[in-house]
Amino acid sequence: MKRYFEGWYFKHQKEQETLSIIMGRADDGAFIQVITQEDSYRVRYPLSTYHKEQTLRLADSWFEQNHIHLSIHHKELELFGDLYYDNLTPICGNIMGPFRFIPMQCRHEVVSMNHTLKGSITLNGKEIDFTGGKGYIEGDAGCSFPKSYTWVQCNSFTENCSIMAAVAHIPFMFAWFWGCICVIWLNGVEYRLATYRGVKIKYRDERQLVLVQKDLTLQIQFLQQHAGNILDAPSKGKMERNVWEVPCAPAYFEFRKGNVILFKGESRFASYEHIV
Repeated sequence: MKRYFEGWYFKHQKEQETLSIIMGRADDGAFIQVITQEDSYRVRYPLSTYHKEQTLRLADSWFEQNHIHLSIHHKELELFGDLYYDNLTPICGNIMGPFRFIPMQCRHEVVSMNHTLKGSITLNGKEIDFTGGKGYIEGDAGCSFPKSYTWVQCNSFTENCSIMAAVAHIPFMFAWFWGCICVIWLNGVEYRLATYRGVKIKYRDERQLVLVQKDLTLQIQFLQQHAGNILDAPSKGKMERNVWEVPCAPAYFEFRKGNVILFKGESRFASYEHIV
C-alpha cells in the first residue's frame, strides 16, 4: 500500500522520569523513536522487520497491550528491558466517531487513557524502574500528519484523572476545517469533547487551549515554553517531516460543567506538540 503509515505511542511516567516509545512503519521503512526529558532518538529499520499480527514486532522488540519488550542496540541508543501494563483504561467506542467512516489524512486511536506500570528498562547504561508509574497508549494511521495541530496528554495528577486533547487542520474534499478530539477520564467517568459533538475551539496558541462544548469547558494553560525534542513525522506516507514534542512540561488544567469545577490541577509532566 502506497502513501501509508501507522504508528503506536507508548508513554511511561514515574516521578521525574518520562519515557515515550513510538514504533511503526511507513513506505520508506519501519522505525522506533524514543523520547525522554533530555533527548530523542530515531532508529530506522527495514520494512521487512515490521510484523503486525497479534503482537506488533519490530526487529528484536515487540509490543502488546499489556507488555512491551525492548531490545534496541544502535550506535546512539542502547535500550532494553520489559514493561508490563495493568488495569488498562480503554475509551467508549472509537475516538473518531462518525469520521471513522470517511477517508481522512490521519486517523487517531486511543488504546488506554491510564494504566499502572511494572518493570524497568536500561537506557544507555541507566536503569529506570517504572514500577508504580502511569502509562498511556494511542495510535495514528493514514498518509500524513496534519500540517498544523496541537496535541496534549497528561495523566500525572494527584486525582485519578487522564486528559488527551488534539486540535488539527483537517483537509476535507476541496476545503478544510479545524477538527477536535478530546477525552477527560475522571474518577472512572469519561467525558468527550469532539467536532462531531459540537465542540468549539475558543483559543489555540502556544500558551493555551480552550475547548467549549455546550456547558462543558476545558482550559489548558502551558506554564512554560519549551522547544521540545525533534521527531520524524509522516508526510505522504514517508517519515520525511520533522516535528517537536515536549515530553514533560508544567501545565494547568481546568474542566468545568457550567459554573461547577469538575477538575482542576497542575502537573509538571504534561506532554504536548504545538505545530503552527
